[in-house]
Amino acid sequence: MTDPMAEVVGLLQPSVRFTKVVSGAGRWGVRRSEGGSPWYCVILEGGCRMALDDAGAIALQAGDFVLVPATHGFEMTSSEAPDAAAFGKLPAEIGPGEFRHGAQDGPADVRFIIGHCVFGSPDAALLVSLLPRLVHVRGAPRLASLVELVRDESRQQRPARDVVMTRLLEVLLIEALRSTAGPAASPGLLRGLSDARLAGALRRLHEAPAHPWTVVELAREAALSRSSFFERFQRAVGMAPMEYLLAWRMALAKDLLRRGTESVAAVAELVGYSSASTFSVAFARHIGMAPGRYMRGAYPETLETG
Repeated sequence: MTDPMAEVVGLLQPSVRFTKVVSGAGRWGVRRSEGGSPWYCVILEGGCRMALDDAGAIALQAGDFVLVPATHGFEMTSSEAPDAAAFGKLPAEIGPGEFRHGAQDGPADVRFIIGHCVFGSPDAALLVSLLPRLVHVRGAPRLASLVELVRDESRQQRPARDVVMTRLLEVLLIEALRSTAGPAASPGLLRGLSDARLAGALRRLHEAPAHPWTVVELAREAALSRSSFFERFQRAVGMAPMEYLLAWRMALAKDLLRRGTESVAAVAELVGYSSASTFSVAFARHIGMAPGRYMRGAYPETLETG
């Protein structure tokens, strides 16, 4: 059976940019504008506070895992609120790959691993839009173990290091995302998959993207009336069913075109279009360029989220 979440993570093409260990003592604060960069963090000991853009702060404690698929600004501080001057101080490197915020002497109040990623897919912005804005998991030792494996592998030069890193990061992302699946998740694919009725329709859609789906047929897969399915899907996933289908077909088309192993006509058929010309019009309207031009490499090599 097709697993939509695994497909989305695979298409994102995640890779690790860097990981580091950070500690803090006393009153300290960090404010960053990351330009859409995905990042994750696991608290090893102690505690601190984190706020994403204009969202309210959350208290983090030992064992907590945080994943932010895309953010344009975040703040991390000591549990006790620092003054404004603390945000202008750079951390000190106290060891290989380890940095200290706040007081340089004495025991740390918090230690955590933080990792920054790159999503290699030129369609990353679309795919990330299907994920929660923030993933916060408490008491998940499997995630902490995976982060430690990623960190260890990133610091070594073993054979097939990049392959191992990619696979570890994919597992890390899937484990983090499925740890927060449920009706309380923010609108997106995770929340849709947590709804037993919608999950069946989503899996069928992913299994057969070339099928000429209609809202009525997808509603039948979910055992719901057309109107109930449409409203439930839009509320859970954050977009209308046909909008999601178009977005998924375009994501698959872009991946196939980048591979260069299929003609434009073959790609059109694989993603559900009756002719190359119909597909070309839809692709150009959605992507902003003809599929042939896209196939020849007229897209950014790597995007962090869009």
